[in-house]
Amino acid sequence: MKLNELKPASGATKESYRKGRGTGSGNGKTAGRGHKGQWARSGGGVRPGFEGGQMPLARRLPKRGFTNIFATRYVTVNVSKLDSFEDGANVTKEALMEKGIIRKTLDGVKILGGGEITKKLNVSAAAFSASAKEKIEAAGGKAEVV
Repeated sequence: MKLNELKPASGATKESYRKGRGTGSGNGKTAGRGHKGQWARSGGGVRPGFEGGQMPLARRLPKRGFTNIFATRYVTVNVSKLDSFEDGANVTKEALMEKGIIRKTLDGVKILGGGEITKKLNVSAAAFSASAKEKIEAAGGKAEVV
């Protein structure tokens, strides 16, 4: 089979139906739009969200707060998850992704103090909670802010 021999499966495509081409075509005059009314007009129809004059849902609901588009978003990892590394290992965001502990890095990785850590690790991350830094250093490791 060649590229010029390709064609859609039978029944996959339809002939386009020309509307408004006289009464003999079976779809002339109003061309399937009915008589008068909003949908019969050339620009007929309603805008998205229009509810026929009723106060639209988007305007009925209260608006609160705002979205800070400049916020720094961290991926969080508890220190207990770091125990899966070998003793003396260097823990970076790339190493965490390889192990499957995190899937994406967003604006960086933040280490939190949940759980316990028993191994001596050199951890490099964008941020640490105070308790996480304490636990890493108590186990003999290093917490380095990158």
